[in-house]
Amino acid sequence: MKTLGQMFTDPTHHKYQAWQSVVTIFILASCVGLALETVPEFNAKYGDILQTVEWISVVVFTIDYIANLLYSEEKLKYTFSLWGIIDLISILPSYLMLLNLTALQGTKVLRLLRVARVLRVLKLVRGAVDKQSSGNPIVSNLKIYLIILFSVMMISSTAMFFVEGGLYTAENIEIGQKALDALAQPGQTPEQYVPRDPISGNPVPADKQFFTSIPAALWWCTVTLTSTGYGDMYPVTVGGRIIGGLTMFLGLVLFGILLNIVGKTLMVVLFGEKLKADD
Repeated sequence: MKTLGQMFTDPTHHKYQAWQSVVTIFILASCVGLALETVPEFNAKYGDILQTVEWISVVVFTIDYIANLLYSEEKLKYTFSLWGIIDLISILPSYLMLLNLTALQGTKVLRLLRVARVLRVLKLVRGAVDKQSSGNPIVSNLKIYLIILFSVMMISSTAMFFVEGGLYTAENIEIGQKALDALAQPGQTPEQYVPRDPISGNPVPADKQFFTSIPAALWWCTVTLTSTGYGDMYPVTVGGRIIGGLTMFLGLVLFGILLNIVGKTLMVVLFGEKLKADD
């Protein structure tokens, strides 16, 4: 029992590191699956495989959450801690969708639950922080930076797809068109549905509907994080622009962190200065 407990609570134990490697693989697999299932053509062809990967991932995350809870010295503290909440969020949306509750039948609610699964990427940060105390500080800091960068890209892209891209999904356009068709008088040609920004009320024309999937939003996020503009894709809704502004700000923060890591590395390489583990 002691060895099993170390597997989930002792970052220095080899079994803990092996389990965290398994969790990391499924976090990455679930994030990739989440992104690919928003591509209609891919989801239509490989949807069953994506669902299988998703539920295997949920089982792994559930085991991780229950084990951390059982072997935690202060169970209540873990439950309401940052990492405990992140561990719970990584599995809760999937189980809520499985329950198929009446309150969760709305399209927007189901979409929110689907995209909320991306928050499980934050579990990667926990693993990186646990390993920071051991090994080369430069390598540890670089790993944490790359994990944070990946997390920002996944969360920002998913948020953009949900907030702005969700306005012009095929399902929403079909629902909007049916509503217009129902309002049309007999013999009258119904208007063509055009999605609108729910805040400003401005229409989103077809040539401005960029965020049709998470992979498409990932391209936007990559350009936004590494430059001072949006590139060939840009948000046109109020919510999308707020996400865009936050993404650009995070890009500046990440660039500053990267310069700090590179600077310390050069000090070690060029001048032989030692880097402390807590730097």
